[in-house]
Amino acid sequence: DEIGDFKPDLQAKLLRFLQEREFERVGGNKGINVDVRIIAATNRDLSKAIHEGGFREDLFFRLNVVAISLPALRERREDVPALAQFFLRRYCQIVKKPLMKISPQAMDKLIAYHWPGNVRELGNMIERAVVLARGREIMAEDLPLQHFTISSNEDYPCKDYHDAIRAYQRDLIRRTLEKSGGNQVKAAELLGLQRTYLARLIKKLEVING
Repeated sequence: DEIGDFKPDLQAKLLRFLQEREFERVGGNKGINVDVRIIAATNRDLSKAIHEGGFREDLFFRLNVVAISLPALRERREDVPALAQFFLRRYCQIVKKPLMKISPQAMDKLIAYHWPGNVRELGNMIERAVVLARGREIMAEDLPLQHFTISSNEDYPCKDYHDAIRAYQRDLIRRTLEKSGGNQVKAAELLGLQRTYLARLIKKLEVING
């Protein structure tokens, strides 16, 4: 997951493994041969990363045998109900609760949300609702989602779509941190994200509070 964030030394190790199909256990000195298939995912533009020197071109070609481009969740909102039901069944089973329902109002709220954290954020939100909801049905108030609004193009003047989204994410996180007094745990709750994921976003997006 997030192969685009791999450091250069780890990229080199992965490339060597893909070429030789051999690895050593931590602390071991004997090579172990394996026959496996690798599925790698990223939300980064690897072609751009290669051009900027952040990703190895030879590793890219090793991995890019069959490529599947999956749009962000906000661009395929018709998938939200099925994914929400999938996570609902999963987390009800994990926490040993009878299968819950999602109210129509809550589902409308899920579909309308912009999901900056994509499917992972949706899974986290459903897990939180399953744990904290008091009844057998998840209500709209059990979903602390913020409405996605951009007042004008002047707020995010980036020409590139992905740059504009990153600018919005950066601004949203910065404003939420200000609202929470710099407390990342509280900010993560307000955004409906896990704290560790928020910390990664802050580092990745180079968010400066204040």
